[in-house]
Amino acid sequence: MIWQSLLTALLAYLFGSVPAGAWVARMYGVDIQKSGSGNTGATNVLRTLGAGPALVVALFDVFKGGIAVLVAKSVGLMDWKLGLVALAAVLGHNYSVFLRLSGGKGVATSFGTMAFLDPFLALFSFPIGIMTILLTRYVSAGSMVGGFAAAILSLAMRREAWEVVTLSALSLLIFWTHRANIQRLRSGGERRFGEKTNGTQAPDAS
Repeated sequence: MIWQSLLTALLAYLFGSVPAGAWVARMYGVDIQKSGSGNTGATNVLRTLGAGPALVVALFDVFKGGIAVLVAKSVGLMDWKLGLVALAAVLGHNYSVFLRLSGGKGVATSFGTMAFLDPFLALFSFPIGIMTILLTRYVSAGSMVGGFAAAILSLAMRREAWEVVTLSALSLLIFWTHRANIQRLRSGGERRFGEKTNGTQAPDAS
């Protein structure tokens, strides 16, 4: 079972590594890692290419996380082993082997894993993140608040220890990948949702 868990986690990492943002942007003749923030996630794709491509990228990134957990369940993995697979998928997205260990920030992929780990909890935490974005117009703020809410709600709802640890780890990863955003939020330099960027702007990891 341990070897099965490790193999499934490795496959989850590889699937999570599929850089949808980079590949979709390439179809438009754009190197997304040299455009806008340089990030491969849906937010940078939205700013660089528009809503259509961004929606495709967001859905695929959510799907990556969800399918990883679904496959793990289908082969009989349970408890902390599901958490391991979820973390592997998100780490694959953040540190893709196809992009020399760079990638996105793992928010959509984290949500995909949570939707299959605990749909009820996902249903509660998702609106919190969305409302934060709508109120502040900062995607980074909504991402961090949503991830933090998931971890706190897992404690409040008395979920099993492995799930609390998994969601807490995913939340910490989101804060880690948004560390530059946190600095810009403090300084007032963070871009708001809907602001367009151009292909020559220096990367700022947003």
